[in-house]
Amino acid sequence: MEQEASTQPSTRASTAGDEAARPLGKRATKRLAVEADILRVAREHLATDGAAALSLRAVARDLGMVSSGIYRYVESRDELLTRLIIDSYWSLASAVRAAHDAVPVDELDARWDALGRALRAWALDRPHDFALIYGSPVPDYEAPAERTEEAGTAVIALLVGLLEDARRAGRLPDPDRLGLVKARADAGVGELLGSPLFDSTGLDAVTLAQGIAAWTLLLGAVTSEVFAQLGPLPDGEALFDCLLAVSRRCVIEPAGS
Repeated sequence: MEQEASTQPSTRASTAGDEAARPLGKRATKRLAVEADILRVAREHLATDGAAALSLRAVARDLGMVSSGIYRYVESRDELLTRLIIDSYWSLASAVRAAHDAVPVDELDARWDALGRALRAWALDRPHDFALIYGSPVPDYEAPAERTEEAGTAVIALLVGLLEDARRAGRLPDPDRLGLVKARADAGVGELLGSPLFDSTGLDAVTLAQGIAAWTLLLGAVTSEVFAQLGPLPDGEALFDCLLAVSRRCVIEPAGS
């Protein structure tokens, strides 16, 4: 019986692998291609008309489909928006992770800078996708948290890992220097520590508040540039580098300090 029990997991794994390797049928392949085309054209409409004006009928028309045909692939405008949001979050996370993972793990400062610069580059390259996930809410639409949370927190998960590494390396900045008050941090973010994203970390409320401060500054810098909130900038990259350095000081003490 022992031998039989020990071989069952590998048999199941082999079967699962065979299933994953099995090629898709023509119908499934065609459906995936049509769904990809729907997202592509929908992004074009985001750029020209904005998320609030997104229309399934207009997308169908541009794809040469009868208006009723698109409902075989997307059940509603809200469903299309949700798919676009999830796709945008994963696209951003992929770009940021690629930049982050290209930096040696012990170079904490460089990892933070890589994250920030990748966020900015992605946002400037895809401003309408950035607006969809970080801009104004779409009227009469609320993204379903159960579907968007994993993708929406993928970049934050990288930042949490960086915070953890800074804590272990003894390079978290002194919260007193940053003006953080423990009682206020506990009240503001303490409950977040029990969420799945943070419950397995060694972070406390003050450290989490430091991370949120850094991320908010970083995101605000990108948002102000993408949406031209400060008007035309003579050198947007130079200003971003200044704000990137300030945000870094919230979470990583310079080496040798």
